[in-house]
This record gives sequence, C-alpha cells and structure tokens, in this order.
Amino acid sequence: MTRRIAIPDTDLQLCPIGLGTAEAGVRWLDTGADRIFDAYLDLGGNVIDTARVYSDWVPGERGRSERVVGDWLAKSGKRRQIVLITKGGHPEIVGPGADTHISRMSPADMRQDIELSLQALRTDSIDLYFYHRDNQAQPVEELIEIMETFRHEGKIRYYGCSNWSVDRIRAADAYSKAKGYRGFVADESLLNLGAKYMNPLPDDTLGYIAGDLFRYHEENPRNLAMAYMSVATGFFHRYLAGGIEAVKGNPYATGKNLEVADRCGALSKKYNVSVSKVLLGYFSTLPFACVALYGPKDLVQLRDAMETFDLSFDKADFAI
Repeated sequence: MTRRIAIPDTDLQLCPIGLGTAEAGVRWLDTGADRIFDAYLDLGGNVIDTARVYSDWVPGERGRSERVVGDWLAKSGKRRQIVLITKGGHPEIVGPGADTHISRMSPADMRQDIELSLQALRTDSIDLYFYHRDNQAQPVEELIEIMETFRHEGKIRYYGCSNWSVDRIRAADAYSKAKGYRGFVADESLLNLGAKYMNPLPDDTLGYIAGDLFRYHEENPRNLAMAYMSVATGFFHRYLAGGIEAVKGNPYATGKNLEVADRCGALSKKYNVSVSKVLLGYFSTLPFACVALYGPKDLVQLRDAMETFDLSFDKADFAI
C-alpha cells in the first residue's frame, strides 16, 4: 500500500490503516510481535499507535505495549520508517484506586507519562502525542500549554486529543489559533460502521465521532480523524458466523445494526472479500479523511486488511 493521508500544515503522511498495538505483549508475544511490526511495514504501513496504558489491564507489567514496541524499534532500527503515536493522561485502570472518572492530566501527571513513554519506546521524540482522555475541569489553555512545553523540549513533534467533545476541541482550536500554535493535528475517537446504531459502551469516558463531531471533521481537515474499534470489536464477524445467539448482549446488537450486518454480508459476497475488508472499506467512503486503527489477530488478518485500499467501495454500498 502506497497511499498516504497528509495532515495539513504538518510533515506527517499517514497510511490510511494504522497498526493498533493493544495486543502487543499479550496476543502478540515476543518474536510474534516483531513479525507483525515488520510485516506491517513491508505491506506499506507506517503508523504504529500505542498508549502508556495499553495492556495494563493484564496483570504483571505496566506499559507493556510501549515496551514491546520499543524493543522492536531498538532491534530493527526502523524508527525513521514509522509515524510513532502514543497517548498519556489516562486515568488509573488497575489497583484499589482505579477509576476512569479520576483525571490524571495535571502537568505532573503528563510529565510522568511522557518520560515513561520515551523510555519504554526507546526514542527521543514521539511523532504524534495524544491526550488519552479529557478533564473538563482543566482549562484547554493549560492543556495546550503542557503540550507546547513538550514540543519545545523536543519530546513530541505534534499533538492531538482522544475522546474529547467537539466543544472542547473547538475551544482548543480557538486558543491555539490565537496563540499562533499549530494545535491539535488529530482526534482519535470511536468510529466504525456500526457506531451510529450501537448502544453506548459501559465506559462513559469514551468519545464517538458522531453528530456534531462528525460534522466538525467534515469542516476541519486540519484535525485528522483517527478511528479506534474500526471493525467494531468483531461484532459483525460473530453475527454473520453464528447468528443472533453469538452476539446476545453485545452493545452493537441493535435492530438497525442487524440490518447493517446483513449488508456487510451482502457486500462481502458482492466483492468477494472478507468482512474485515468491508468494514475497513467503509472509511474510504467518509466525507473526510480518516485513519482506521486496526489490531489484527495474526499475519493472515494483517495481510487481508492491508489489501483493503486496493479495492473501490462506493458510498452507496454503506447507505443503511
């Protein structure tokens, strides 16, 4: 894959499918993770997305995903071939005080996270650094200035937000413009073919690219949309393979999404492609540029996904 999405007023050029690494060190173990990273680059990818908190939900190690990515970068010497993304400021998710509603975005919290990320990733600078959550009690001015401090120190090159509301993003944009800063270059939130009709996920701190935020991205190409849960955590695959019994209780299992699932199955047959290719192909029909973040189970899934943008889907294919 040679296609790239350029973020305006930056030197960033991103593959439209980014490699999500929440499974690094969990499902992808040792040399298996290295093979995934190497294959992704060989197939034309250049976006590796991780976070300080990734895999902390698995006992035994903190910052596991970043450490695995960093180990590979140190062994492979391929740091300059990728756009390296990580995120900080996530609330604690393990231990007795774990609570996603207790913010960790003070200057000291962010300083701790950025230093740990740089150490784990074995790099001097991160290409694109995100606030992983928002704390609406903190002024956007303070949050932007924290990122600008890191940028001036050379620890990050660009920065963005993840799981922020459109009002807070607009406020950050306005402050950055007034100060002459580039500001947020990307927004990483939940978006997939079934998101429009799903029930809310249990974590109410997640952000969705929908409604006003969807329209924001149509109007603001300087802030690139990046979609996590791009294949709806396997809901459509499970439904098409096992029927309604296979997805009982799933947040995506709404009446409308069952219609979407049937359309996915029909498109899979129409184009003779996998369900994953259909779900990832949806992003090529959006009215704005979007990088779909995808964490494959193995090399077979990765190779299949990376062929997606060799296909041509039509917007009408996804009109439900």
